[in-house]
Amino acid sequence: MTNHDIPLERRTLHGHFSRELEPILTVDSGDSIAFSCLNAGWRGDDQEPFAERRPEGDELDAGHALIGPVELHGARAGQTLEVRIEDVRIGSWGVTDAGGWHTPLNERLGVADGEPSVLKWELDADAGVGRDQRGREVGLSPFLGVIGMPPDAPGVHSTAPPRSCGGNIDCKELVAGTTLFLPIRVDGALVSAGDGHAAQGDGEVSQLAIEAPVERAQLTLAVRDDLVLANPSAWTPEAWLTFGFDEDLDEAAAQAIDGMLDLMAREQGLERREALALASVVVDLRVTQMVNASRGVHARLAHDALR
Repeated sequence: MTNHDIPLERRTLHGHFSRELEPILTVDSGDSIAFSCLNAGWRGDDQEPFAERRPEGDELDAGHALIGPVELHGARAGQTLEVRIEDVRIGSWGVTDAGGWHTPLNERLGVADGEPSVLKWELDADAGVGRDQRGREVGLSPFLGVIGMPPDAPGVHSTAPPRSCGGNIDCKELVAGTTLFLPIRVDGALVSAGDGHAAQGDGEVSQLAIEAPVERAQLTLAVRDDLVLANPSAWTPEAWLTFGFDEDLDEAAAQAIDGMLDLMAREQGLERREALALASVVVDLRVTQMVNASRGVHARLAHDALR
C-alpha cells in the first residue's frame, strides 16, 4: 500500500466529469491519496478566485472544483469502489448563501428575488467551531460533498447531480471514519473528489452548506469484486446507509429502500418481504439534499437496531 500526495495546481483540478478526462495519477487497490482543494466556487484559503480557472461559460470548469481523476489500476466497470474516508480537515473560512436564485424551492418559499443573504464563517478546525459575522456559533462536522466517478457516456457531465456512480452526494454522515461504496461504471474508475463542507443539515435546504476549502483530505481506494451495487451505500460507525437519487423524491426514496432491502438480505440473511417489514420498524429515511438536479434520499439502519 502506498500513500500518494496530490498537489493543488491547475493540472490536478477540473470542474466536470468525463470518461475521456486523462487521469492525473494511477494507483493500486489499497493505496491512499491525500490532497487539499479549493472550495466549490474555486476559492482557496486566501478567499481569492483561482486565477487559472477557465473563462465563464467553459463547461470544463463550470462545476465544483475537484481533484482528479485518479485511475485505479485494474478497476473494471461492474465492480465496486470502496472509499475509506480517513481524514477531512477544513480550511479557515466558509460561506453560506440563501435566496436570490430562481429555483423551485426558493420560489415556493418566496425568496427567489432580491439579493441573497450571505453568512460568512470563521472556522476553527481544531476547536470544531464555526462563527458567523453576527457571532453565532455552530459545531463543525466536515465532509466532502463530492466523491465520485464519471458515468459510462461520452462527453462532459455536470458535477451538480449525484449519480449511481457517486458525485455530488452531499451526505453529512460521510465524515472521517466512514466508508463509501460506489458502483464503477468505467474501466479505471477515474475517481474525483472535492467540495468541502464544514457543516450541513440534512436537506441542504438553501442549496449550500458551509462551503469551505479543504486543507487536507485523505481517502483510501480499493476495488471490491464481492459486492454488486445498483446505487451507493456507506458504512459509518453508527449505521449502514443506502442512497437513492432522482428528480422525483418518491423515486429517490424507493431506490434508497430497495438498496436497504438488498443490504439487509446480504448482512442479515433476510427474505425481502421480511426485510421490508423490519425496515418499517428500524430503518429511518432521511432527505440527503433537496437542491441538486437529482434529489437525494438515504435509508439508515443503526448497527444496534436489530439485537
